[in-house]
Amino acid sequence: MNKYILGIDQSTQGTKAMLFDAAGHIVLRIDKSHRQIINEKGWVAHDAEEIMENIYGLIREIMDSAWMQEGELIGLGISNQRETAMCWDRQTGKPLYHAIVWQCARGADICAEVEKAGHAKEIQARTGLQLSPYFSAAKIAWVLRHVPESASLAKEGRLCCGTMDSWLIYNLTKDHAFKTDASNASRTQLFNINTMTWDPDICGWFQIPEDSLAQVCDSNALFGYTDFGGILKKEIPIHGVLGDSHGALFGQGCLTPGSAKVTYGTGSSVMMNIGSEAVFSQKGVVTSLAWRMDGKTEYVLEGNINYTGAIISWLQNDLHLIDSAKETADLAAAANPADQSYLVPAFTGLGAPYWDADATAAVVGMTRVTGKNEIVRAALDAIAYQIADIVRLMQETADIRLQDIRVDGGPTRNAYLMQFQSDQLQIPVQVPDAEEFSAMGPAFAAGIALGFYDKETIFSCVSRKAYTPKAAAPEVERLYQGWRQAVAKVLTK
Repeated sequence: MNKYILGIDQSTQGTKAMLFDAAGHIVLRIDKSHRQIINEKGWVAHDAEEIMENIYGLIREIMDSAWMQEGELIGLGISNQRETAMCWDRQTGKPLYHAIVWQCARGADICAEVEKAGHAKEIQARTGLQLSPYFSAAKIAWVLRHVPESASLAKEGRLCCGTMDSWLIYNLTKDHAFKTDASNASRTQLFNINTMTWDPDICGWFQIPEDSLAQVCDSNALFGYTDFGGILKKEIPIHGVLGDSHGALFGQGCLTPGSAKVTYGTGSSVMMNIGSEAVFSQKGVVTSLAWRMDGKTEYVLEGNINYTGAIISWLQNDLHLIDSAKETADLAAAANPADQSYLVPAFTGLGAPYWDADATAAVVGMTRVTGKNEIVRAALDAIAYQIADIVRLMQETADIRLQDIRVDGGPTRNAYLMQFQSDQLQIPVQVPDAEEFSAMGPAFAAGIALGFYDKETIFSCVSRKAYTPKAAAPEVERLYQGWRQAVAKVLTK
């Protein structure tokens, strides 16, 4: 009989279910999208009950597929969209409100109140995170402030508040286990990464009852058992849970200090493993947990960028310079070498390491030779420069020199971008032949915990193509300083 590990990636646009075989390869993937509930203020929410129904639908499809027979599924790993926040009734399981998505800034006024009260620096010192409505705390606080039922539930000890992993675990387990993993806890802005506990002071500042938060477990702990509401005849263990970016870091095999990955998507996440000691930066990158496994905590530095792959969408859908992303590599390669244009993609402000929400986008340094090819090249270069900003800062903060960097996401298929990225970082860029690392990470964690995978060998299932630096260091530095000067022209603070 074949055996498989199931990986569920509950992400922003939809939910993916994947079967991983004994060699760690994906043999089946099924996706289901869900509604993006956006109101006139631009607030973003998801119907959490719809997401659960989608998960059950995915499992039915898997069990009906030619790949799967009863008894072949031996374990489950879960990754989830981070920072997205849920509140529900512990007794009935009914949501108090929609899930508030990580993109939603409706908690901005609450963060402003907390900052005015003088708590911002202490929150960063304890959680590693800059005070922001991006994280879960302000979102949960918003629900508790605006949903009257929450007060009576809190008084009766029936209030559950947490991230999407907690919602999934609660619904999937028959005993309604209320648990989260350490990586997700570290992204709530309520978890003290020094003491490894929910911080009672911070909970008080946000007016969130500490007893409404989930039990924090190791990322490879046994979270409970599930039969997916009776779809399986026999329950399987949930034995790996990670936030999606942490899952990608683990799936990429970045298990030692100084190993790092970049996920190129609509935006990008840059994450570096810094080992068992937390290092804090005051210059624009945040400190989180990579994971806690077998009682051992690993930390990361992380930077999030607003616009990377979305720059290519802008070229295609708004400027109509290209018909598809596939064209950009050849157009960039054909650009005039004498052109010195820089695109600063601050369409909705700049993220790490600048954190300037009021900055606006610009093309800097245009001349008469600047045309279509040059604009496309500047767009691709902007992606690489933004990654370089964060990697340089991380290396300085952690006093670690990266030997290479592992990458994933659609833009990694662009040969021009990957070569320019390697040149800018002056290290090899490793492009894998596999995808879906967010689901792979917790699936591998579950498989290792169950003895199905060998931790020393399983990560070798991924092959990589290396792009190595070709540009000379002085030329790289000249180009990079031009980028910094271009960014300086759009900064407002």
